[in-house]
Amino acid sequence: MLISTQATKQSDLWGITASALCLVHCLATPFLFAAHTGHVHTHPNSPFWWGFLELFFIVISFLAVFWSVRNTSKNWMSVALWGAWALLAAIILNEKLEFMVLAEALIYVPSIALVGLHLFNRKYCQCGNENCCATK
Repeated sequence: MLISTQATKQSDLWGITASALCLVHCLATPFLFAAHTGHVHTHPNSPFWWGFLELFFIVISFLAVFWSVRNTSKNWMSVALWGAWALLAAIILNEKLEFMVLAEALIYVPSIALVGLHLFNRKYCQCGNENCCATK
């Protein structure tokens, strides 16, 4: 129960951190590898682990959204957090499996949305006591 309580209290901070790092990763990738290789879309000299950072961020974001939704006092916040996370996961999955061509900048929308939603949730949607979360 202690882990559950701690995870709930810190989930928005984890969500802000993971989403912001994901955003920095997405912003930095083209510059790092275009400068190094001269190619923006193909990164043949990138480290093996670099491509898996997005998957790491999406897992951390999932856990942060899961715990934040359990603690929010607003129903719409749950929908917004899961919607932003689902869009981010879909874009990352599409990027990995190349289902369709999407603008690379599209990934910034759900990343920024998750940062903003976690900030808003942390500031305005926290339960004051244990009972308010159950009654929403």
